[in-house]
Amino acid sequence: MRTDTPAPPDPLETLGLTPAQTSLYNAVLRLHRATCAELAEATNGSPELLDRELAILVRLGVVDEQGGEYLARHPATALGHLVAERLDRLAAESRRIDTVLGSIRGFIHQYDAGRDYQAGQFPVTLVGGADELYESVIGMAIQTPPMELLSAIPDKRTVNDFAHRYADQWIAAQRTDLLSSRFIIPVHTLGISGLRDKLDRFERAGAQVRTLDVVPSWFLVAGADAAGMPAQWGGTLAENAYNFHLVRAAVVVAALRSFFEELWTRAAPLPWTHRGDGVIQVLRLAGQGVSDEMIARQLGVSVRTVRSRFADAMAELGAQSRFQAGVEASRRGWLV
Repeated sequence: MRTDTPAPPDPLETLGLTPAQTSLYNAVLRLHRATCAELAEATNGSPELLDRELAILVRLGVVDEQGGEYLARHPATALGHLVAERLDRLAAESRRIDTVLGSIRGFIHQYDAGRDYQAGQFPVTLVGGADELYESVIGMAIQTPPMELLSAIPDKRTVNDFAHRYADQWIAAQRTDLLSSRFIIPVHTLGISGLRDKLDRFERAGAQVRTLDVVPSWFLVAGADAAGMPAQWGGTLAENAYNFHLVRAAVVVAALRSFFEELWTRAAPLPWTHRGDGVIQVLRLAGQGVSDEMIARQLGVSVRTVRSRFADAMAELGAQSRFQAGVEASRRGWLV
């Protein structure tokens, strides 16, 4: 049985030329140099149509035009121009595809929001009271322990309440692997009485705490399915008697998670976590006007050691002088 094999595609058409342009290019090759009228005679074509097609071939770089005559370029050069043109188009198409792929996250958020809306899975629950806050979070954590808990706290009053009223239950939940917690608090709250001990215990239980100069609002992210938001963005828990909205919407949770991660990258670890007490001691004493020699005698070290600790502090703080180091250390909460 006979099987007809389809003819292979013309290579010039593969590179983007039309059949008419391919025919015209072959005519230019045969004549090597010709006017539009001569090419029209050779191809039985209309001079007006050929004039437009020749202009395209000149633009593509496969034919040269000199004084009304059209010259064939060497095929290697001509094909090189066509290949480069095609590669440029493919690169542009690839960039457009990358742009589309980059927008998929936004489409997914819209899809999740629409699915939640249609399925009635967009509940917003008003939760009131610190005990209810803890019970709501722990209730979710029991289902999928350890649940990642992300929380930003913007005010001194809420941090003070944590230190003196609620820290132990959060520490216990962290220690028993119900929670995997990360908290961001304002650096100016580190001077609260008893807070250091609570934060030390919290971190020994596995939590992580960092500080910012300013935390923009209270919010929390509880796992992948829930987020807590204040009645008004920028508000705090304590000023609203611990009332907040618990939102179960993928798009809201994802947005707050991304925002928390951005804040986390800018936040600093607790000042006593990653440096020796010796550096802090010399900064405190220097701030009181004590000389290097007197600091050395009080700490029982050499003057050289004291100056080395100053150098370490200045390097870590990015300070150009001891005075600047003291100011920056105080701002970061090292000296509380």
